Amino acid sequence: MASTYTPLGVELQATGENAGTWGTKTNTNLQLVEQILGGFTQQSIAGGAQTTALSVSDGSTGATLAHRMIEFTGTITGNQIVTIPIDVQTFYILRNSTSGSYTVQFKYASGSGSTFTFSASDKGDKIDFAAANDSTNPDIKTLAIGTGIANVVEDTTPQLGGNLDTNSFNVQFDDAHGITDDSDNEQLVFQKTGSAVNYLEITNQATGSNPSLSAAGDDTNVGLEFSTKGTGPIKFNDIAYIPQQALTSSSNAVAWDAQAKPNAYHLTTENTTFSAPTNNIEGSFICLEINYNGSHTIAFNTVFEFAASTAPTFTSSDGKTDILVFRYNGAVWQEVGRTLNLSES
Repeated sequence: MASTYTPLGVELQATGENAGTWGTKTNTNLQLVEQILGGFTQQSIAGGAQTTALSVSDGSTGATLAHRMIEFTGTITGNQIVTIPIDVQTFYILRNSTSGSYTVQFKYASGSGSTFTFSASDKGDKIDFAAANDSTNPDIKTLAIGTGIANVVEDTTPQLGGNLDTNSFNVQFDDAHGITDDSDNEQLVFQKTGSAVNYLEITNQATGSNPSLSAAGDDTNVGLEFSTKGTGPIKFNDIAYIPQQALTSSSNAVAWDAQAKPNAYHLTTENTTFSAPTNNIEGSFICLEINYNGSHTIAFNTVFEFAASTAPTFTSSDGKTDILVFRYNGAVWQEVGRTLNLSES
């Protein structure tokens, strides 16, 4: 009976075979076993997209697939596939030392079993188990090493050794979870809203400019709300500041977005009427400074309700200023204050 071979090339000598060469073949087998247990080899996969088959070498040492650790080398200019025969059962320590931002996939030569792929940026080490767990669709099972374990969930006390790069992905929090301090006390907790489309944006700035916290999202107009717990107040370490913004007159009318420009001023250019504001919110205040650049007349839409239901006699004199404050009650803008006939500074 002739000798047979294992999937990794170890010769199984038949009884009575190899008279006079039995010792040599046994020594080769022992060297091959040593190579399988702890051998290291390099396999160049340089070039464009291709498949490199690691083949068995029956009865002799040196076959790449019969080494414990395999280092993939070379400059790759396309995605690579490295295969082993479908009946090989062992584990490998794989190192991706290739140059080039392309993937390297390790798999069985055929079948639809699971595989392992080094990502285009992964130049690390992995332990891969060639399971040979199915005659047609065997699996490659992977344990990450060097750069961490396969799943972060398996590490209950993970620590970073450097900055965490999200690689253009997001960090996802479960509802009512977030960031804690090193004593496990909450510092920032995120609450979830189903089908959310609006959100906050935090933007840093270069020298001379202020960082910003702003509302963003799919809606055309997105406000920003602050709320306290119980009767706790909202406190600011500096004076509350709402930037003054200009309102202009066109075709003898002034349009006013109460949400976008709650603190407004108007430099007159013509006789004009202040139209009904848009984006009104019950309980909000708006302030208006009118600077007269000529003797222009001023009027207001009926949604503005003045004290005693009578509009004041506006100054309408060049070089003068009128200031008005209104509060929205859900239906009309009620006057809460006026100062007229001030000199422009």
